[in-house]
Amino acid sequence: MISIDRSFQTADLGDVRVANRAVVLRHVRLHAPCSRADVAARTGLNKATVSSLVGELIEHGLLRETGLTENRVGRPATMLVLDGSRYVGLGLQIGADELVVVAADLAGAPLLTWRRAFAAATAGPEETVRALAALTRRAVTRVAGAGRTVLGLTVGVPGLVDADGAVPAAPALGWRGVPLAADLRRALRDPGFPVGVDTDANLAVSAELRHGPYAGTADLVHLTGGLAVGAGLVSGGRLLRGGRGFAGEIGHLPVLAGHLPSAAAGLAGPAHSSHSPDGLPCHCGRHGCLAAVAGVDAVVRRLLPDVASDGPIADYLPEIERIQALARAGDAPVRDGLAEIGRQLGHAVSVLVDLLDPEVVVVGGHLAALAPWLLPAARAEIAARTWGLPATVRIEASELGSAASALGGAAAALATVEAGQLPAA
Repeated sequence: MISIDRSFQTADLGDVRVANRAVVLRHVRLHAPCSRADVAARTGLNKATVSSLVGELIEHGLLRETGLTENRVGRPATMLVLDGSRYVGLGLQIGADELVVVAADLAGAPLLTWRRAFAAATAGPEETVRALAALTRRAVTRVAGAGRTVLGLTVGVPGLVDADGAVPAAPALGWRGVPLAADLRRALRDPGFPVGVDTDANLAVSAELRHGPYAGTADLVHLTGGLAVGAGLVSGGRLLRGGRGFAGEIGHLPVLAGHLPSAAAGLAGPAHSSHSPDGLPCHCGRHGCLAAVAGVDAVVRRLLPDVASDGPIADYLPEIERIQALARAGDAPVRDGLAEIGRQLGHAVSVLVDLLDPEVVVVGGHLAALAPWLLPAARAEIAARTWGLPATVRIEASELGSAASALGGAAAALATVEAGQLPAA
């Protein structure tokens, strides 16, 4: 539905120019290398406008001429690409056992990716903010030393995020009512660039939309793998946030482990369902949530019972690698457990398929690492549960790695530039 403003206000020519800059930048990002004539022909802007806009964008370090020429009849044309030499965005993510920072340029090329071991679930919000600020300062120093300017910072959080960058609830971290953006801005002592916060799932699907093998897919879902399981939702090419910005909390969809009839019964035995007839306990206080079945801590503790005696898990990667090795070796309990987790994952995804009809669902984090054993059962469950015509959705492992949310955060930090605003001099 198109909303029409009937206030009959005269359009601000400055706003038009900003919008046109955004059109030019987007075209070059998607079609580089391309000529000025290409931009004019494909966008509908006249050649004089394109020439003026391109000159301005080159002057401000957002585009550059490559010196390459087209192979065509007539005078060769100078080609344009995005210029990544001056500006970067920073993205941070709060993971199950680490903090990650990525610095990326306007073209999306990562300039640095750093990880710091950190148990946010036991550290608390104040210590987490201090650690995020320290990691940010190091990254800013490195970027500045390379002659680049940071234009913004976005943090990905496994929880709810409101429009002010506060975290009303992040059960996996034990957080409630944390004004993360304001606290981080204060810890950085007003850094001179915007500080934003979004869900890790929203940032991850944004990264998929730009940099993954399904880039440009109009209807796309990314499921995060970590302590929480979130869904970044893109429908019709637009990120779905919901009325309060809380869309995508698939991790708290009840799958009632142990009580649902299995559409893939031949692939797995009965689910392990202790503590409650309604399924395993979740961080949120309820039982039977997807996160209580498919979150990384739940997966490790279910498939590697010996870790329970070691207390809190400080580093999940070695445990996931142990599970991979056992699955490759044909360990029956591990393979059966993975298939049952995949079935519950497929149940949750089938709900998304019926509601949103995505083309592709991509799984990240530990779900991607264990995809060879999770996804066959998930696909069978989706096929059995989706209503109507046979499901055509693809469910695949992400190829962006475990820093997808941070990469999406770096892109989000550059959003004002991509919207046509010129960087401050």
